[in-house]
Amino acid sequence: AALPLVAFLDARARERFVLPQDAKVSWVNASVSSRLKAEFGLCKALGAGETVLCFHGLPPLLPSAARVVVFLQNRLYLERGPLPQIKCKTRVRLAFERFVSRAFRHRVSEYIVQTPAMQRAVMQWYAAPVPGQAPMVKVMPFVDAMPVPARHTNSSPVWDFVYVADGEAHKNHRVLLAAWRLLAQEGLRPSLALTLGPRDDMLRRELETASEDLDLQIHNLGQIPREEVMALYAKVRAMIFPSTSESFGLPLVEAAHMGLPILASELDYVRDVCIPAHTFDPASPVSVARAVKRFLGRPEPAMILHTPVEFWRELLREGRQ
Repeated sequence: AALPLVAFLDARARERFVLPQDAKVSWVNASVSSRLKAEFGLCKALGAGETVLCFHGLPPLLPSAARVVVFLQNRLYLERGPLPQIKCKTRVRLAFERFVSRAFRHRVSEYIVQTPAMQRAVMQWYAAPVPGQAPMVKVMPFVDAMPVPARHTNSSPVWDFVYVADGEAHKNHRVLLAAWRLLAQEGLRPSLALTLGPRDDMLRRELETASEDLDLQIHNLGQIPREEVMALYAKVRAMIFPSTSESFGLPLVEAAHMGLPILASELDYVRDVCIPAHTFDPASPVSVARAVKRFLGRPEPAMILHTPVEFWRELLREGRQ
């Protein structure tokens, strides 16, 4: 027999859910009062022997006798440092969510994550108040079925690189822009397609200004649905992914599935989900630019080393000029 399903779901995604007819659903609005009401409703609905799956990454605010499973995919919940380059309202929300995540972590029976790197991060973050009481952290990666659009055969790609990401600070667009500036100084202007949405106005203006000043070939396609993203992969030569932190990195999975070459940060989360063609230090625009040049067949030559005699000859030659 099918288990009874009681769901508290975000009303903003109402049109996207396909639910069983016998499911009891409460739609939660994006307000404090609506969310608190949902917490009380959830607590009332739970009993011993039941399981609550928290897909929003946070444990329930109220205690219960139920088994609590948290699907954790927001790596920012695991960090303790400041939240730079984030709007004030979002910074306050994230600070509160971090507090909830840590203060009520003892209520969680099991965490589900999507990569070994995220598993290690959760285990390090949890720091059980009593040794041996840490919950299970299980790696269970999953994605929707991914269609395979036709790749280019006779025609040239529209763009050299694509970066599918919003403008959150950890997505690292500014280092990517700095790398494109360095490439332009060397006469290289590879084209780059981005997917920044309406919330990223400040970053978009910064990119547009730099593109106009230096004739950078950076094109923002706006926030596009997943079907268009999959089609976009057929129009580019490679994926570039300079993010400094990911719980999964779905665009990397999609690009690897499509057979796209990937240039990405040399970080654990990348190696968990794909084998990149080239990697770089995501904190260094020089490193990013060098990876791009390697992919384009324009690698930097190694430094020429001098013998001590050659060193002094060169020094004396310059002194006579």
